[in-house]
Amino acid sequence: MQRTLAWVSDSLHAQAAGKAAAFADELVAFRRDLHMHPELGREEFRTTGLIRERLVRAGLRPRLLPGTGLVCDIRPDRASPGDRTDEGLIAFRGDIDALPVDDVKEVPYRSTVPGRAHACGHDVHTSIVLGTALVLAEFAREGLLPRPVRLIFQPAEEKLPGGALDVIKAGGLAGVSEIHAIHCDPKVEVGRVGLRSGAITSACDRVVITLTGAGGHTARPHRTTDLVTALAKLAAELPSAFSRRIDPRSGASLVWGRIESGSAPNVIPQYGELEGTLRCLDLEAWRQAPDLMHELVDVIASTYGAKWELEHHRGVPPVVNDPDAVAAMRTIATGVLGASAVEGTEQSLGGEDFSWFLERVPGELTRLGVRPVGDPVYDLHQGQFDVDERAIGIGVELFAGLALRPFR
Repeated sequence: MQRTLAWVSDSLHAQAAGKAAAFADELVAFRRDLHMHPELGREEFRTTGLIRERLVRAGLRPRLLPGTGLVCDIRPDRASPGDRTDEGLIAFRGDIDALPVDDVKEVPYRSTVPGRAHACGHDVHTSIVLGTALVLAEFAREGLLPRPVRLIFQPAEEKLPGGALDVIKAGGLAGVSEIHAIHCDPKVEVGRVGLRSGAITSACDRVVITLTGAGGHTARPHRTTDLVTALAKLAAELPSAFSRRIDPRSGASLVWGRIESGSAPNVIPQYGELEGTLRCLDLEAWRQAPDLMHELVDVIASTYGAKWELEHHRGVPPVVNDPDAVAAMRTIATGVLGASAVEGTEQSLGGEDFSWFLERVPGELTRLGVRPVGDPVYDLHQGQFDVDERAIGIGVELFAGLALRPFR
């Protein structure tokens, strides 16, 4: 494969590829260890300890975040002519938490923790950022690192509004001028990446509606607040009414995941609850959504005489990729994988708390192909989800290339 990088010399790229290859077996083993011992958000103590221990062995000085997670800076040991080590840091984010789902794969590295699995690829993301740290630490010792780098091992991505806010509160973005992340894409075969300028994910909120009223016998609904009917009307009508009051181009989607009320067939209950998610592709529509939803809930619930309470838990805004950061990744990815392996990708309705970083610092999120060639597609958050582990080395080469490109 022809490998030419506009912003990274052939010599540096060859060295980066060689260093990444030297760590390949170790990173696969590290990923499998994480996969066997998944930990939920803000409980990733073992994971944090493993990452810290390996960074220290590499001669680095990681800083633990409050609770779980850590950050680690790598600075050039000495400046070469033309280097600008006073520039802001380039950061790479890897999320470290798992999901509360069962791992149902028949593999030697299957989760050993019932009801816990790395079913979103965070074990891969973490291994890539760790591998990037190991490769760039060697470049720094050789005096070949052109700018300072920060590795962010972030907890609790799966917990709204996300552990990215924990990192920001702890000063994890201080001095950062550019940030990148990778996310596994099970639709894309290994050896390919998907890039997109602008919004690449959706906003995601949690919505809880509580209804209360006078209960009673189902033989006399006119003397009660018919709460179950009111809940059913909200479940059926609120998404439709909401979609008619907001620009259809915003891609708003209100979907229920839980409805709960009552305990007997002939008793009208006094309490009911409805819970779901609101996803929105457009940032402005996301900002308008809470006020509109309050208005519509009031109209529907009041029709049935029900008292209501709406909890609109803000989750995450859309991830909005910076065009310049995407262009930088495109150049590196073209050199690493070839132009034909770099494709566009659609904006998804999934939420991702990397968006909180991009509200403060320009950067981008890349979709990393992880599906073994010819295998069926198992979606994220499914217990069957797995990856072709060659994707780890590809991710390390991409991140290392971004860090090694000279300033213009």
